Formats: sequence, C-alpha cells, structure tokens
Amino acid sequence: MTLLDPKSFLRDLFDTAVAAADPAQVLPPFLPAPPKGRTVLLAAGKAAASMAHAAETHWNGDLSGLAVTRYGHGIACERVEVIEAGHPLPDDEGLAAAGRFLDLARDLTSDDLLLFLVSGGASALLVQPADGLALEDKQAITQALLRSGAPIDEMNCLRKHLSAIKGGRLAAAAHPARVLTLAISDVPGDDPAVIGSGPTVGDPTTCEEALAVADRRGILLPGYVRGALRRGDWESIKPDHAALADSEFELIARPSNAQDAAADAVQAAGLEPTLLGADLEGEARDLGRSHAALAKSASPGVILSGGETTVTVKDGQGRGGRNCEYLLALAIALDGAPGIHAIACDTDGIDGTEDAAGAIIGPDTLARAAAAGLDAAAMLSAHDSYTFFDTLGDLVRTGPTRTNVNDFRAILISGGERPPPAL
Repeated sequence: MTLLDPKSFLRDLFDTAVAAADPAQVLPPFLPAPPKGRTVLLAAGKAAASMAHAAETHWNGDLSGLAVTRYGHGIACERVEVIEAGHPLPDDEGLAAAGRFLDLARDLTSDDLLLFLVSGGASALLVQPADGLALEDKQAITQALLRSGAPIDEMNCLRKHLSAIKGGRLAAAAHPARVLTLAISDVPGDDPAVIGSGPTVGDPTTCEEALAVADRRGILLPGYVRGALRRGDWESIKPDHAALADSEFELIARPSNAQDAAADAVQAAGLEPTLLGADLEGEARDLGRSHAALAKSASPGVILSGGETTVTVKDGQGRGGRNCEYLLALAIALDGAPGIHAIACDTDGIDGTEDAAGAIIGPDTLARAAAAGLDAAAMLSAHDSYTFFDTLGDLVRTGPTRTNVNDFRAILISGGERPPPAL
C-alpha cells in the first residue's frame, strides 16, 4: 500500500468529510413531487447556490426562485437567480434579498410550494431588521455578538428577535402555501430553529430570553431596542402558530455525516478512529489544550471531532478564526510531542473572515515558528493565529466549498511509526 505523509493524509480526511455534505449528492433524494400550482425556490446560506443548482437540476416541473449566498460562494443557475451578500456582517445586499424573499413568499397560494433551502450563514445573509430597527444598529449588535464568545444558539436567539424574516416569519409570510425546508446543519445538536435562525421554523425562545443573552454577553443595546425587547414587540413565531401548520422540515446533511465519512476512511486506511462528537463547543483555545492532553496519552490512531467553538476577543487585533486559534493552542500545549499531527478546518472553506479553511500542525511547528521569529504564545494572546500559520505556510486553502457542516478536526497519533497509508 502506498504511503503518504501525515499532512497529505489529514488533508485527504478533510476532503472526505466535505464531500459527505455535497448538496449535489445529499439533496436530490429529498425533493418532493411538484405541486398543483407554482414552485418557488428560496435558498439562503453558504451552500445556497449549490443547493439551488442541485434542486433545479433534478426538478421535474416549473421552477423559479432566488438564492443568496456569501460573496464568492455563488455559482450560475438556470432557473434560480443567485445573488451574493455580506457575511458575517449583514449588508445592503442581504437586506434587499430578504425583502425579495418575503415578497415572493407572500405571493403564494394554497396550490403553491415554497421550497426553502437553508444552510449555515443564512442568519447574516438574510437581514430584514424588525420594525423600527435601523440596519446600522443591527450590524453593530452583530459585530458585538461575534466578538462576545456567545455560542450559536445564543447568537441566533438574539438575532431572531431583531428580525422580520427569521424565527418562523418567512413561513408565516408564505401561508397558506405548503412550505418544505431542506437544511444542511452547521450547528451543534442540529436544532431546526437554530439553523440559519429558522426562517421557516417556529421559535420557542422569547424576547425576554434574547434580552438576557445581550446582558449576559455584555452586548450594548440602544435604548429603543432594549425597550422593544422588554415589551415583547418583536416576538417571533411560535411552534404552534396556525401559519406553520403546512410547514415541513427535513435535515439532509449534518456534521455527524462528515465525522462518520472520515471515520470510515480512517478505518479503511488500517487505523483506529476515536470520535469525540460532532457537536463540541467552548473556547477554541481551551478545546485545543484539552485535546493536546488527550492526544499525548492516546494510542496510535486518529482522534476526530467537530462542532462550533468560539473565540472571545477581549484584547488584540490579530487575524484568525476559531480553527486556527484551536490549532495554535493545540501546538503550544503539545510542545513538539513526537508523532502527532493535526488539522482543523471549517467545512465551508472559510475560517472566520479569512481566505483559508484552517491549518495543519506537526511536531516541528513550534521549532519552525521560533526559527521564523514568531512568538506562538504572544500571537495566541493577540488572536493572531492566521498570521502565525500563514508565515509558516501551513494554512489550508480550499476556496469556497459551497457546503457547510461546521468545523472538522483530526489529530493523527502515529507513535513515531511509519506514515499512515493512503486513503
């Protein structure tokens, strides 16, 4: 069997994980029969364009629609218009897209079908501020949320209550049409109400809970926003609302699919996989340190994990996303331990706001960094992990993958033995 170096092996594992959530493969089996009336397709998220393309390619009947995705993530479709907008900060393009989504939904009848395709990133890409909320204030609140270290369920709780389209409001606008949502999950636990902030899913959280999130995370809210939340002016659509009676939800891909595909590849290579779960959360650097301790005591094999960590930015203006921050903390804690290599990447191809999916480390990472004049601990403190790995040439650049099942992490423990076999 041909042998590969550890970095190539880990990169192949990541590619295998991403392929397990390819919309072209996972979406077609979930498409319904065409309705008596019209079918309008609306898609939002980092996978929106590829999901729309997969749907229209396999759709038997008339179809029209609109997809909104992150800048650089679009692909050409024949029957669905694809536009690009700001992520993670919402912008005017996302505002215009959300308005058009609502207009198209409100034009439907009981004979029609709204086919809604949602993936991670939809919360930022579909921005329709609640009545009276200024876009600039919503952008400022979003920026504060991103730096607060809040987990995705808390972030989306607040975002749903500042929105006129999230939290079930898109489905309510489409009533009495049938609504079918096909979702690719990027959130721990795969909660339909959290994926993309649930535009077509009833929301069990409240304005009061949203206000509590803001207070707990130190998010400064303008007085009129605080007052609206306190009064319940911007309450979301609840799960038992009559307008959701004909709204269905199907999960077509989830983070665990990527983990399982990678585990199968590890076993096929003759190695032992250890799955820690696809829903790990917490501070990225803390998880890196704990995984280092685990790897040092583990038997040869591959430790796999996924989920969505957070980075709480208090000091420092460095560049880097949660995967690079995890890896830098992991490398520091491993301190050159022999025979241990690791990869951490976001399956959408973008770690935070940078141009890389993540990075790869090995036993020589810290030594090479020191030779290059890099202070690993200082750069971790400054949240400058992107610069660290960019300088070393260890970033993983895939470009947009046009899917999104959250983060993928793999730690290869070889025990100083020969490199792993090819996948």
